[in-house]
Amino acid sequence: MASDFSTCIVIPCYNEEKRLAADKLLAFLDRTDNISFQLVNDGSTDGTALLIDNLCRGRSDRLKSMHLDVNRGKGEAVRTGLLQCLEGRSKIVGYWDADFSAPLTEILHLRKVLLKHSSLDAVMGSRVKLVGRDIERQAWRHYTGRVIGTLVSMALQVPIYDTQCGAKLFIASPQLKRLLVEPFNTRWLFDVEIISRALLSSDDQGKRGLTLYEEPLDEWFHVGGSKIGLKDFPLVIRELWRIWRGYALELRRRR
Repeated sequence: MASDFSTCIVIPCYNEEKRLAADKLLAFLDRTDNISFQLVNDGSTDGTALLIDNLCRGRSDRLKSMHLDVNRGKGEAVRTGLLQCLEGRSKIVGYWDADFSAPLTEILHLRKVLLKHSSLDAVMGSRVKLVGRDIERQAWRHYTGRVIGTLVSMALQVPIYDTQCGAKLFIASPQLKRLLVEPFNTRWLFDVEIISRALLSSDDQGKRGLTLYEEPLDEWFHVGGSKIGLKDFPLVIRELWRIWRGYALELRRRR
């Protein structure tokens, strides 16, 4: 059963036994209220399942666990977790990377933006290195991200800077639930699929597309142990092609 708290955040976990900072999560819970977490074990082969079960057992009021029987990829873990959150009474749902490269305090930052502007349906964290912000990224990841972001912007004809930042919040709605019903077509670029589906969706009154907004994060720090590296770049290019065929052409047709 999903949490009844106003904000429910999905944390997808695949072999995160050594990277999931339980102390930071518990400390954040002690300092905040109205935020709960859905921890999704994506078929891990290490001690992740036991770790998150123990965490949730100790804070069952605000931590819930879910276990996928086999590894289905981060996108499926996020999609399944979000649907679970939407079954509860949360007003806001979202997802966050398990390494907390974006500190959990950024949830409060993004939520404040989302609640301030009633016209918004989603706020997406963006890793922009600006004066007064503390953003630390590996150079190759930054430039690879810029290539992906530019190609996605060109394909969808939407000026998105950072599609792959794992810090996103959404207003809970039937429209959001509908766009999550079908599994994603890609394993790594599910963020882009969510954006594409959001642009193609419509609400019960026929309003087309969710209103998206990018907000620069105040802090983001590189954490080692990522599941994707330079060797996977050809796979990313293939997934971009799938997105072009599956979404970009339809968006252009509707325009």
